[in-house]
Formats: sequence, structure tokens, C-alpha cells
Amino acid sequence: MTKAELIAQIKEKQSFLCVGLDPDLDKIPKHLLETSDPLFEFCKQIIDSTHPYAIAYKPNTAFFECHGAKGWESLCKTIAYIPKNCLIIADAKRGDIGNTSGYYAKTFFEHMQADAITVAPYMGSDSVLPFLQFENKWVVLLALTSNEGAKDFQLTEGNGKALFEIVLEKSAQWGTPENMMYVVGATRAEDIARVRKLVPDHFFLVPGVGTQGGDLDTVVKYGANDHCGLLVNSSRAIIYASSGTDFAIEAKKEALKMQAQMALHVQRFNM
Repeated sequence: MTKAELIAQIKEKQSFLCVGLDPDLDKIPKHLLETSDPLFEFCKQIIDSTHPYAIAYKPNTAFFECHGAKGWESLCKTIAYIPKNCLIIADAKRGDIGNTSGYYAKTFFEHMQADAITVAPYMGSDSVLPFLQFENKWVVLLALTSNEGAKDFQLTEGNGKALFEIVLEKSAQWGTPENMMYVVGATRAEDIARVRKLVPDHFFLVPGVGTQGGDLDTVVKYGANDHCGLLVNSSRAIIYASSGTDFAIEAKKEALKMQAQMALHVQRFNM
């Protein structure tokens, strides 16, 4: 999916919602455990109920990988089921040198047909560049994450700059706003403006809105650009809105609630 196609979907759906698919067998509704593929069945029903309001889906590969070959099969089925007008982000957080990264890229871009993959930048350019060799595919680079431990390294100051700012300045030379996005956590709203100043034209994938306490209006205030430039991810608040047989219905309600709030902002963007 190209940047222009992504922006067109945001305008059409009046939404910049990304739904995170984190199927935990300890949390999904118990009746699904009786199906032949509980992971896929859960994701399938979430996708069916939320796709009118979502422009992206982010399957977290860890929730599938832990089940071995069967889990990989569920992941492949889930990715294949996501509507083609939605951006598919493989949340795999890969990052290794040389041909290893190249084979990771082949796995998710060629075999699984994902549109994007999350990548850790801390091994440097040769761990990221192989992912950028694929046409109309995206690298979603970890920049400023929403977890508590982010302060251990990302926010460390040296020579007047935080480490995340150095990562942004350097990595912006590797890719372009057409093939690179950045993960920017919603729980660090005070720093979102710092990120936007350094990479004014790139899309941000923003976790942390909802269950983690991030505020959508604040994210838009400090992180949006003229063409929106945001994919706001919500996982638990949507997919685990109910643990009963009505889980898909409740997920739809939560997705619609977020889309309605987003629509108010989309109307003000220059798109």
C-alpha cells in the first residue's frame, strides 16, 4: 500500500484507527476454544466487526509464534483474511544484520504478504536497509515507545539530544516518508511534538491510546500533520471489550466510538 492509498483510506473511512490483533488464549472468549483454530476465529470475528472503521490491522506475531507451527498457520490465515484496503502491519520487532534482515523481510513481505513490519533500529543501518528494498512496503521503526523501560535508553540525554532524537535524525536518511513510519507512544505526549519536528512528513504508528492511558486528542494536537500522519493503535480496549459471546459486537462498538472521535479531526486535515 502506498502513502497516497493510505491517505485515501483515511479520508474515505474518516478514521486513522489501527486495530491490534493480540489473541491471548487466556483472554479470548472460552467458547472459541472449542473451534479448530481459536486464534484465527477470534481475529476473524474482530476483523469482521471492525473493518468499516479501521484503516490498518497490527497482528502481534508473539501471540501466534508461541504456539509453534500451528500458530504460524493461524497468523498466515489472519493476514490473508484482512481486507486488502487495510494496511497490514506485522508487529514482529525484527532487527538483525545483513542477509538475516533480508530473510526476515522476505518472510513477512513475500511469504505472508504483510504491508509493513515493525523494526528495532539499534543495530544500525545494515539491520534496517534490507527491509527498505521492497516496493510499496513499509518499515515501522521503533522511535519512542510507550513502555516504562523506554526511559532506560531512548530518553537518555547526551550532547543536548535524547537518544531517540539521534535515531530519528539518522534513520530519516535511510528511508523516506513513502516507506518508513515511526512508532511513537501516546503515553509520552510531551515528546510527540519533538518527534514531529524532526520528521514532519512521516506517518507515526501510535500505541498507548486507551488501556495504557494515552489521550487521542493530545496525540492529534502534537503529532498530526497536514495529511493526518497518524495511525493510532488500539488493541485491548477493542478486542477485549467483552469476554462473552458478544465480544465481536462490543469490539465494534468500541471501534465505532474511536472512529467517531477521529472523524472530527479528519475533517480538519488538508487531504
